[in-house]
Amino acid sequence: MQLVVARIGRAHGIKGEVTVEVRTDEPELRLAPGAVLATDPASAGPLTIASGRVHSGRLLLRFDGVLDRTAAEALRNTLLIAEVDPEEVPEDPEEFYDHQLIDLDVVTRDGTVVGRILEISHLPYQDLLIVKRPDGSEVMVPFVSEIVPEIDLEEQRAVIDPPPGLLDESQAVRADGADEHSASSREDS
Repeated sequence: MQLVVARIGRAHGIKGEVTVEVRTDEPELRLAPGAVLATDPASAGPLTIASGRVHSGRLLLRFDGVLDRTAAEALRNTLLIAEVDPEEVPEDPEEFYDHQLIDLDVVTRDGTVVGRILEISHLPYQDLLIVKRPDGSEVMVPFVSEIVPEIDLEEQRAVIDPPPGLLDESQAVRADGADEHSASSREDS
């Protein structure tokens, strides 16, 4: 099974190093020197990691055959993909690989069916579960323990405790406490 483990950012310096946006909880294993990674687009790889280091809080990688800034910059936005045994699971029981979450049924704490997980969107500050609802619409659920308190892989379900407005916009509560009438009058001015 293939997992996206990083996205290549901009070139760093003139010797072929690149910054990477890490998308794995095990960078020391997946992004170690000698690792051979597939790429998306496939035409950019496979790439073999020659070296890696942390600089100013960012992971920098250098790949075999990428010797200058121009070659490094050509790799920008390329996804790095590792081959992973499908039976492998993260060490931390609170962590999950995307393939474990896709197609799980999503229900609220009281058992109301919300839908099925269609995909996981990895954003810089948190992940989002993209849930397809029975009516065909989609809802984005922040993948944080306060909103997704339970993942049950044996039962193939994710239990969510959505805040008001997440599933039904008519239940949304404005953070500033203003009611709908005062909001529309400000828009009209």
